[in-house]
Amino acid sequence: MSQSISYLWREPDAAKGFSAGVSLHSHTNQSQETLDFIAELSTDWGILQPLMRWCEQRSHRLSGIRPDYARSYWTPPLTPRLAFDLERNQIENRLQMPALVSLTDHDDINAPLLLRSVPSARHIPVSLEWTVPFHETAFHLGIHNLPSAASVAWMARLKEFTAASAEERTPERLRAIFAELDELPSVLIVFNHPLWDLYRVGKDRHEVLVNGFLAIYGQYLHALELNGLRDWKENRETATLASKWNQLVISGGDRHGVEPNANVNLTHAASFAEFVHEVRRDRQSHVLFMPQYAEPWKHRILQSTLDAIRDYPHFPEGSRRWDERVYHPDARGVIRPLSELWTTGRAPLYLRGILSGVRLMGAAPLSRGLRLAWSNTGEMRATLARQDA
Repeated sequence: MSQSISYLWREPDAAKGFSAGVSLHSHTNQSQETLDFIAELSTDWGILQPLMRWCEQRSHRLSGIRPDYARSYWTPPLTPRLAFDLERNQIENRLQMPALVSLTDHDDINAPLLLRSVPSARHIPVSLEWTVPFHETAFHLGIHNLPSAASVAWMARLKEFTAASAEERTPERLRAIFAELDELPSVLIVFNHPLWDLYRVGKDRHEVLVNGFLAIYGQYLHALELNGLRDWKENRETATLASKWNQLVISGGDRHGVEPNANVNLTHAASFAEFVHEVRRDRQSHVLFMPQYAEPWKHRILQSTLDAIRDYPHFPEGSRRWDERVYHPDARGVIRPLSELWTTGRAPLYLRGILSGVRLMGAAPLSRGLRLAWSNTGEMRATLARQDA
C-alpha cells in the first residue's frame, strides 16, 4: 500500500511527476438535498422554536400549506455542465494537468448520463453517492464508474435497496450487492465522510456503527474518504480509522456550491478506469488538498450556504433564483419549486429578511471579521507538525 497526503499551499510542486488530477465526489442540480436540518434547528436551538412555529403557522394561514421538511428538498446551483467545467478547470488551470472528473449526486446518475452527449465530457464515469441504511443510521458510499450499459439497471437496484423496509434490507442482500459491484474491476467503492454523524445518532453510537459496517462489508470497500467539506479533526480521525482497517484514504470534495473541490487525487493514470486499477489493485492513493481547504472551516460552510441561497442571473432558466432550486409539496401534495408556491409571486417579507441577514454575514467587512474569528490556523499547524514528525 502506498499513499500520501500533501497540501498545495505548502508544496507548490506536489503535482509534478503525476499524469492527471482526479476530482471525486461533487454534486449538481440533479442532487436532492434534504431540508430535515431545518426541523432539527429548533431541537438544537430551543430559542428558535417560537420563531419557527410562528413562521410555520403563518405559512399555513396564508397558503394553506403546512411545512413538510421530510418531503421537501433543495438542489445545488450548478447544472451538470457547469459542475463538470468547474472541477475540470481547477485541475487544468491550477495544476496544469489533465482532469478526470467523477460527479456523484445523491442516488442519481442523471448528470453523467446527460454529460455523455457533451464532447468534452463524453468519457465521464457514471457515478453516484449511494445512501445505504444501516441499523438506525445510513452511510453514503461513492459508487464510481458503473458500466455504462448496465448503469440504469444498477441505479434502479441501488435505489430499491435504499427504499426497502428494514426487514427487506437483510445483510445477505447488501453483501450480494457489494460483492457484485466488487467483481466489476473498473468500479470504485468509497466510504464517504465515514465519521460524520449525519443522521444524528450520537458520536459514540455512530462510531460503533461505522466499525460494525467495516467489519461486515469492509472487504468490498476500496477506500475511505478524506472529505473536503469536513474539518481537520474529523479527517485526521478518518485517517486513523482507515489505518485501523488497513484501508486507503482517498479524496472527496463533496462540493455543493460554486467553490471547486477542496481536495483531489493525483494519479499516474490516463483514464478513470486506470485510476481505479491504481487504487484497487496497486493500492495507491495520493491526496492533494487545495488552498481553499486552508480557509477556516466555519467560513467555508458559510460560503457554501451562501452559494445555495444566492441568485445567479446568468445561469440557465430554472436554476437562477434560490426559490427555483428549493422544492416543497403544494396543497395537493405535488412537489413543486417554491417560486411557484408564493401567493404574491415572491417570498414572504419575513423570509426575505432572514435570508438578507444570512447574506450579510458573507459581505465585507463582517465576512472578514468572522473569518478571523473562525481561524483554525493553530489546528492546521498542529496537524502538519504531526505529519512531519
